Amino acid sequence: MTRLIAVCANQAWNLVNFRAGLIRALIAQGFSIVAIAPPDAEMERRLAEMGCSFEPVEIDSAGLSPLRDFATFLAFRRAIARHKPAAWLSWTIKPNVYGSLAARLAGVPAFPNVSGLGTAFIRQGLLTQIAKRLYRTGFARAHRVFFQNTDDRDLFVALGMVRAGQTALLPGSGIDANHWAPASDARPGPNRFLMIARVVADKGVREYAEAAKAVRARFPDARFALMGPLDVANRTAIARDEVERWQNEGAIEYLPPADDVRPAVNAADWIVLPSYREGLSRVLLEAAAMARPIVTTDVPGCRDVVTDGVNGFLCEARDAASLTAALERAAACDDERWRIMGQAGRERVRAEFSQERVTQIYMEALEFAGIVPPVPT
Repeated sequence: MTRLIAVCANQAWNLVNFRAGLIRALIAQGFSIVAIAPPDAEMERRLAEMGCSFEPVEIDSAGLSPLRDFATFLAFRRAIARHKPAAWLSWTIKPNVYGSLAARLAGVPAFPNVSGLGTAFIRQGLLTQIAKRLYRTGFARAHRVFFQNTDDRDLFVALGMVRAGQTALLPGSGIDANHWAPASDARPGPNRFLMIARVVADKGVREYAEAAKAVRARFPDARFALMGPLDVANRTAIARDEVERWQNEGAIEYLPPADDVRPAVNAADWIVLPSYREGLSRVLLEAAAMARPIVTTDVPGCRDVVTDGVNGFLCEARDAASLTAALERAAACDDERWRIMGQAGRERVRAEFSQERVTQIYMEALEFAGIVPPVPT
């Protein structure tokens, strides 16, 4: 009998770009997959090419409307009743919380993945209290709750949102080091900095723009690019006109998001992410796999990838002066040190953050829950 697994995130793009390796591995094992996410014709086409069926569900990823969230919960229940999956695998807060609860009520084992805490925990307030209660309720009977760094897991356990015995650690989303490989060993040109992120305050975008101006005063040849989506659904989103002002001032060059960021990474010699907190930054893992040294913040999900002075430099979060100092350390590196740091990062990704390891952990969790691939007939 065919075993079907439901995979769900608040964007189909998330499933295509971050979960493709896991999805393909599950299909190779004989499972069938239904992807559940908001409507997206292009991503639906790409999921179909991978061998997935698709169930469109509206998810207001940044909204706070109880009515809309209840509608999402009911949509998850209907999808689960229709497809009768053997397991529910999810990412992002609303599929994790409401999807896990809907799966629980249907008797389906849930495997939510906390890939980051987001604004609710970065900026403490009423929203934080609401999020705690939602997580506590949604995860109460989850079979396994995956985390991507020990800080997030320890915080959830300490706050009673999950039991320690339910948890497991993952080395991020898994990186295919063959796909994420540098085009050459040559440095593309000194002091070409690139930040890849959603254009929101919690990623440290404002600190990046401020530091760029300061560094260029000392290193006039330095160039700073920012690649990522504008006008995102996030309470800390930065307005387009603010980004345009930074461009007019000569601080940064804005690059629109790309399906394949490898050419942009190959054109830079340093990758920068001054984020306030991450689950385990995929951008940094991809950059390290491509032998690019990194400047990032000393926070969970970033310091797990970078060791200061080994494969990059760390700075304090929310501190443009500290970021400036780290960027200036990077700008002062000669070609040989740059090469050594880049290779150290690539070796670390291959040793600790492989796609194969992530798949293995998921397979072990499914097998422990009694969910095994179908027996060939």
